[in-house]
Amino acid sequence: MQAGNGAGPSLMRQEIAQQPEALRATIDALLPRRGEVTNLAADTKAVLFIARGTSDNAAVYGSYLIQAHAGRLASLAAPSIATTYRARVDLDGVLAVALSQSGRTAEIVETLEWAKACGARTLAITNGGASSPLAQVAEVAFVTEAGVERAVPATKTFTTQLAALAVLALSLGAPLDPAELMVVPDAISALLATPLDLEPIVAQLAKVHGVVVSGRGMAYAAALELAIKLKEACYLHAMGLSYADLLHGPIAVVDAQTPAIVVAADSGPTLAGTIDLARRVTGAGASAFGIGGGAALAQACTLALPGARLPEWLAPIGLIVPGQLVTEALARRLGINPDQPRGLSKVTQTD
Repeated sequence: MQAGNGAGPSLMRQEIAQQPEALRATIDALLPRRGEVTNLAADTKAVLFIARGTSDNAAVYGSYLIQAHAGRLASLAAPSIATTYRARVDLDGVLAVALSQSGRTAEIVETLEWAKACGARTLAITNGGASSPLAQVAEVAFVTEAGVERAVPATKTFTTQLAALAVLALSLGAPLDPAELMVVPDAISALLATPLDLEPIVAQLAKVHGVVVSGRGMAYAAALELAIKLKEACYLHAMGLSYADLLHGPIAVVDAQTPAIVVAADSGPTLAGTIDLARRVTGAGASAFGIGGGAALAQACTLALPGARLPEWLAPIGLIVPGQLVTEALARRLGINPDQPRGLSKVTQTD
């Protein structure tokens, strides 16, 4: 695989391949620490996620997972309430979970400090190490084991965040099987070893300026993350939407020049709706590119790629990987270096 500058394998492609190892190390490190979070959250009833960008997409997964399986209300914070409006909010009974890949984004650190001052218990999820500012602020820090990530578009730091959130859900009492989480690295490894024919989808996306990326439920986080990756690395006008929101008007933007990418787990309550959406897209004369969803979604789509073979609660970890591969290949097709998209850096500070 050649980078956009022709200098050899891209760092992004290398880091995509490192995900099984990073996931295995993260799961091995965090699963034994479930008791710490259980104790931390003993007097809480709700979860507030604090994040931006790719970490915010991971938080969307955490929100669905905890509400669907741990029986707790979960929501996404608006950091500007803390950093710009400086409002005082009663967060008694809340577990505040801040996610930052670097652990150095000042806005996220400040918002977690604010949450603590407002009465919340605090947990950090970061790849920045136990000495990072975010980890130092939190009462408990889940440090992911992704290692150094040199490409600007996040890959292994995102999937290890999802793994950490799966451990969080188990810690909060979700009646899910930890053994299923432990086989995720092998499932991702098997997917990466599968010869995926990316070329037909990449060739089609290289001809358009915009795309809609859609999923629902657990898969919604993967749709949002794929959309942001296509924006960052390929400069594509990519819109990430829940398919429920897509059907409420924005579906009008899907046409012969604006395809849809639809993502779904191979099972679960949102699969049937995703298949119906793909049929509606192709019925309107547009292309639908599927990721995951098994044979049924593939049959409803113009072109499709498989996801990893995982249960629905873990499916987003496997659904994003084909999207990462498509993004990296499309960037190179367009003559863009996927490792260094214009205007971006690894740590983004918000004013």
